[in-house]
Amino acid sequence: MKKIEHIGIAVKSIATSNEIFEKLFGTPAYKTEEVESEGVKTSFFMCGPNKIELLEATNENSPIAKFLEKKGEGIHHIAFDVDDIEAEIERLKNEGFIVLNETPKKGADNKLVAFLHPKSTNGVLIELCQEIAN
Repeated sequence: MKKIEHIGIAVKSIATSNEIFEKLFGTPAYKTEEVESEGVKTSFFMCGPNKIELLEATNENSPIAKFLEKKGEGIHHIAFDVDDIEAEIERLKNEGFIVLNETPKKGADNKLVAFLHPKSTNGVLIELCQEIAN
């Protein structure tokens, strides 16, 4: 893992939260997109060299909807940048971590993503991210 790629924050409303984070960071979101396969709308902010991702559920079966219902708004996950997501998934499985999706899938912000179950990471959902080559 090279660095923290972003911190994901579950929110009830992207519109309302974008206003809050625009004021907080003094800059608008640089990207907003919907990931239909995950039932989520996202927006991304830069804070120095760091990224913050806001996540709003687009349907009641979305993992974000379930998270919000259970825990309310707040930090949802920490994402780490990796060079080879498939090798990293295999390495982490061999280390005993519970991998939620063994095959990477397309996520937001031009990334391939995979997640580690919070039960194996002290209660924190971990996302692995690899830039999709153009």
